[in-house]
Amino acid sequence: MQEADFIKALREGSNQAYGQLLDQYQQKVFSTCISFVPNEEDAEDIAQDVFIEVFNSISKFKGDSKLSTWIYRISTNKCLEFIRKKNTKKRFGFMQSLVGNDTPLDRSSYFTEFNHPGVLLENKEKNEILFAAINRLPEAQRTVYTLNKIEDLSYQEVADITEKSISSIESLLFRAKKNLQVLLQNYYNKNES
Repeated sequence: MQEADFIKALREGSNQAYGQLLDQYQQKVFSTCISFVPNEEDAEDIAQDVFIEVFNSISKFKGDSKLSTWIYRISTNKCLEFIRKKNTKKRFGFMQSLVGNDTPLDRSSYFTEFNHPGVLLENKEKNEILFAAINRLPEAQRTVYTLNKIEDLSYQEVADITEKSISSIESLLFRAKKNLQVLLQNYYNKNES
């Protein structure tokens, strides 16, 4: 089925088209989500949110990009939204602790559980350290780095998803790598002493 026909079937609410969409994109969306939020339950919840958004918004899809690019964009945005909310909750919890509120704080980082099938590093601890460092990057750098280095998307695909130029992608990747080197160097220097 041609993409235009497939999109038309989705807009018409075809169960067969929705089934095909899930078959075709479910693993890709989950993989993207777990790259940004390396906690399986959270990644599954976000992936479900992505498909709900796709189903609810397919009528608004203009076709300016490929369907896959649009779905990646939704996935990335949902993940970043989740991270922002999580960080806001952590800041709120910190503020509560400063004013002496007895509300228990969730001191666990969402990087404590890590199980990304696409990343093969020596052990879980190194994965956690790496993903914690990636999480400390500015949002634009984190997004571009994750899509290119972890999801293995080309510069052009990342540019399409983020709606940035390729030169902008290259610049963000360069800065992300430099920042990661500093973050990881500081971590290892601190733990060696």
